[in-house]
Amino acid sequence: MDGIRIIEKPISIADLREIAKLRFGDMVKAVVDVQKKIMAVGGELHADSEAVMLDHGSKQADLWGINIYVDQPRESRVEFDSMINIRPSQGNRSRSVEDESIRQIIIQIVNSLIE
Repeated sequence: MDGIRIIEKPISIADLREIAKLRFGDMVKAVVDVQKKIMAVGGELHADSEAVMLDHGSKQADLWGINIYVDQPRESRVEFDSMINIRPSQGNRSRSVEDESIRQIIIQIVNSLIE
């Protein structure tokens, strides 16, 4: 999909800021694959990035939607808020990521992929 990039190797925060400017200014929507330890960024909707990740071989159960605020400090730049996170079959009934261990994995992946 247009403007969506799969990040498999670290990207600079400067490059991420450029991606943010194209849509939301200070934020990029991202979908993280907690098994493959990669993410897709730059979509208008989390569902767009989710579709790209599924086409790339990810499993839906491994994908979580987040927002990355590019001008925030590393420890507070991730926001867990996405419609794709609502999945009662996995025990997640809200737009957030309710399982703290999954949240920590997501933060580790994001931090490892942003220089």
